[in-house]
Amino acid sequence: MIDADKYPLLSRIDSPADLRRLDVESLPTLCAEIRRYLITELSSNPGHFASSMGSVEITVALHYVLDTPEDRIVWDVGHQAYAHKLLTGRRDAFHGNRKMGGISGFPTPEESPYDTFTAGHASNSISAALGMSVAARLKDNDKVRHTVAVIGDASISGGLAFEGLNNAANTPNNLMIVLNDNDMSIDKNVGSLHSYLAHINTSKHYNSLRYNVYRFFRRIHLIGDNGKGFVLRFNNAMKSLIGGQQNIFEGLNIRYFGPFDGHDVRKLVKVFNEIKDMDGPKILHLRTVKGKGYAPAEADPANWHAPGKFDPETGVRQTGNSTVPKYQDVFGQALTALAAENPRIVAITAAMPTGTSISVMQEAFPDRVFDVGISEGHAVTFAGGLAKEGLLPVVGIYSSFLQRAYDSIIHDVAIQHLPVVFAIDRAGLVGEDGVTHHGAFDLAYLDVIPGMTISAPSDAESLRNLLYTAIQREDGPFAIRYPRGSADRDASAIPFTELPVGKGRKLSDGTDAVVLTLGPIKDEAAKAIATLAEKGISAAHYDMLFLKPIDTDILKEAVAMNVPIITVEDGSITGGLGATVAAWMKQNGINVPLRTLGIPDKFVHHGTIAQLRDLCGLDAKAIAETIAEATA
Repeated sequence: MIDADKYPLLSRIDSPADLRRLDVESLPTLCAEIRRYLITELSSNPGHFASSMGSVEITVALHYVLDTPEDRIVWDVGHQAYAHKLLTGRRDAFHGNRKMGGISGFPTPEESPYDTFTAGHASNSISAALGMSVAARLKDNDKVRHTVAVIGDASISGGLAFEGLNNAANTPNNLMIVLNDNDMSIDKNVGSLHSYLAHINTSKHYNSLRYNVYRFFRRIHLIGDNGKGFVLRFNNAMKSLIGGQQNIFEGLNIRYFGPFDGHDVRKLVKVFNEIKDMDGPKILHLRTVKGKGYAPAEADPANWHAPGKFDPETGVRQTGNSTVPKYQDVFGQALTALAAENPRIVAITAAMPTGTSISVMQEAFPDRVFDVGISEGHAVTFAGGLAKEGLLPVVGIYSSFLQRAYDSIIHDVAIQHLPVVFAIDRAGLVGEDGVTHHGAFDLAYLDVIPGMTISAPSDAESLRNLLYTAIQREDGPFAIRYPRGSADRDASAIPFTELPVGKGRKLSDGTDAVVLTLGPIKDEAAKAIATLAEKGISAAHYDMLFLKPIDTDILKEAVAMNVPIITVEDGSITGGLGATVAAWMKQNGINVPLRTLGIPDKFVHHGTIAQLRDLCGLDAKAIAETIAEATA
């Protein structure tokens, strides 16, 4: 339970209804308590820190003014929603944030009616909230329901957000868009829209005057809803002429207010109350500081996005003592080394240079690295254009985010057989970020694309060699998937070797079963095989390395042994290695016992990697049990 002496206001709030009983003058004190609580909790139970620290006042003001959950708040991404969780009945459960069986680190409707829409991927809030706003009008025209989308400055640059804005301007709705502008995504913001937001300014008095004039004309029947668009466009044109500045949002016929100080909670309450009942779409631009209220995070917001454990007094972050690099660092170092030898290599990232370690090449060759912001589809098509003109683009994107670019992969790369390398980070189970971030589906959704080469290194050396191999080949797209977390060793001193495409390798002999693995999950299988060897069960082990083309020589060798075959992959059980082996066996009329292990055909929630592997039957114990049952 929360300490009422340390948090006298926060301890009294079990729902937003309790929040609304407070005097508005006490809200700054509540915001300070929320920040102290977040610092204490997140220092020992890590999560998304800087974004949630920066959005405290916005959250408090929204729940204070709106009648949630009857009124809807839709959070974009959800990194900024921890204060929201504290105020909506999950304060005492927050110690279990991102833990197995505890609350999610992101808003999810399965958890609370206050979480109105699934969050985790960027730029969906405007479209979802617009749908809710339109639905409210269609279901009950006499009932007023406020719908608010809270979106960050980086997310609003995404294509889906622009599609939502365009539709909002042409559909009857009462949507309010709150733009949380902190000059950041995870890494520093890029792009012309970011520069525009940094300079935009609009007079509140002008907005109020314009709205009052519109209401007056409507009241005396000089204008109705059909003429509203014309008046908006006329006023926007006059404002642009007088002020010398065109507002992109008002150019779309969306009312714009701001920018305001997003940390002045009393001012926010006043503004929300003033504009919430205005008819039609509107956008409120709020300037905030990522990491607000904690000096180390304010000074270095990128590294404090998700800092891990830290000392709340000093701000010293805990770092592991391991000298073993992460898979992303193995990739970043190898890419940079290859780029030094081949000037045709360029790299593209979608707002994640640090998260993918493309930042290593960015530091060495800044003119050959392109951070395109949160726009995965554009990243892939942009890479296709680069490849069409003779360059060798490497696109580094998380597996779950690459899903957003699926059509671009097919239409703009694969059909033209363009040599684009897809470095697919965070493949497989990712741990505490949970259901929206697991890279479960890349094997399945890429496998059906003609001409796509799909590989999965099982260690640092094979990752380096697969990247080298992909660069040497120029006959079509080449995907390399690898997980979050540490590799097996530092392989940077080992010379690059080109690997034969579509060929795996035998790791150990055996006579009672055959185990086929794809990716670093081979280590769990190896532990299982070693355990069974002590019990007299002998299993051969093959590291497939490639899903497509599959190594049919290994498959022929495996079925010729006429013993059970077990496939193991850190990917969806539907599609991927097991499904490919099963299809090959059926096509060739082979009837050898086959067991397939992978991520089950359901959405897997959050926990540690070890817990989730146990849950999915992908740890050494479960693999050993499956082999033993198959050979019994």
